[in-house]
Amino acid sequence: MLLSLALIIILGLLSKVIFAKIRLPYIIGMLFIGILLGPYVFNILDPSINNISADLREIALIIILMKAGLSLDINDLKKVGRPAILLCFMPATFEIIGYLLIAPKLINITLLEAGIIGSVMAAVSPAVVVPAMTKLIDEKRGTNKAIPQMMLAGSSADDVYCIVIFTALVALEKGGEVHASALLNVPISMITGIIIGVVSGELLVRFFKKFHMRDTVKVLLLLSIGFLFISLESALKNIIPISGLLSIISLGLIIKAHYPILSDRLTPRFSKLWVGAEILLFVLVGALVNIQYATHAGFSMIIMIFIGLAFRTVGTFLATLKTGLTVKEQLFCLFSELPKATVQAAMGGLPLALGLACGNLVLTFAVLAILITAPLGSFLISYSGKRFLYKE
Repeated sequence: MLLSLALIIILGLLSKVIFAKIRLPYIIGMLFIGILLGPYVFNILDPSINNISADLREIALIIILMKAGLSLDINDLKKVGRPAILLCFMPATFEIIGYLLIAPKLINITLLEAGIIGSVMAAVSPAVVVPAMTKLIDEKRGTNKAIPQMMLAGSSADDVYCIVIFTALVALEKGGEVHASALLNVPISMITGIIIGVVSGELLVRFFKKFHMRDTVKVLLLLSIGFLFISLESALKNIIPISGLLSIISLGLIIKAHYPILSDRLTPRFSKLWVGAEILLFVLVGALVNIQYATHAGFSMIIMIFIGLAFRTVGTFLATLKTGLTVKEQLFCLFSELPKATVQAAMGGLPLALGLACGNLVLTFAVLAILITAPLGSFLISYSGKRFLYKE
């Protein structure tokens, strides 16, 4: 395992340097390294790394979400208002509708199978979007109109929405029933996630003001609480839906709002942690990509992916209407909704594991989406962020 970790870190850092020199987003290089090291190409990684890959990726995601929360100003989100809420579900809804309308005819599948594929494909990747937005916030690009804050909030809630829909449709495909209460899980999980994060944040602010400790200890404590939120989401999923991701961001938001001096001190420390965590996240996501499935994919599947993205673009455009954004700023928002990676890597293989007839098809779509949209979206966000957003 130690050799595998060494290879991941060394090669990940090397790819970061090389891709920076050729002026391409280094995420592409890390994904490519993961594909090469993974079990579907050279199979160099120790099997034990693959066994804990999901946990390592989750830890990395918690680090960047905590940093994002500590960087967000609640007044900016209030200023954005309606578009931030619409971005939580509107782009994903349009993309799913695109699959429902076109996929049955284009690739000869049932309406339900099209819905399952669409719900997997509609989730934007927080692993790509959140780091990009936090970087723009740090650089103060687009923050005059709270554009990166708006996209960050939308991408974090978007996944919850898609996962709940996916769960409901899979239950139908297996011959089960979907009650109306299942659809309520989306707003309930968001509300409970925010409440838990806000309450925890208020308590922590009081605790930190009363008891003095080193900032390093505070970082460890915040990380541990983030782990607890994700564990709580998993433990209570059959009792009450909770979004652990939104709990983490809400916790950081409250600390930023009520103890800004502390959030300003802790943010750089999370940035340092992210240097190593992002290598693990993107290399391990790349390792999940099965090239063999991608090579067997038909041209119609690739067309369907781009049709889905076109529908998503319409949803994003409508969500950002009447916001005072320029054409270039709206284009940036459209590009920010393109990348797929984290959710597709996590959910793509589930229908196959459950023995559904569409299992291989869903997995192939997920692999293709990661290969096409993660590099493309990453590049377009990086390019347009530097050129289309005003720097304060």
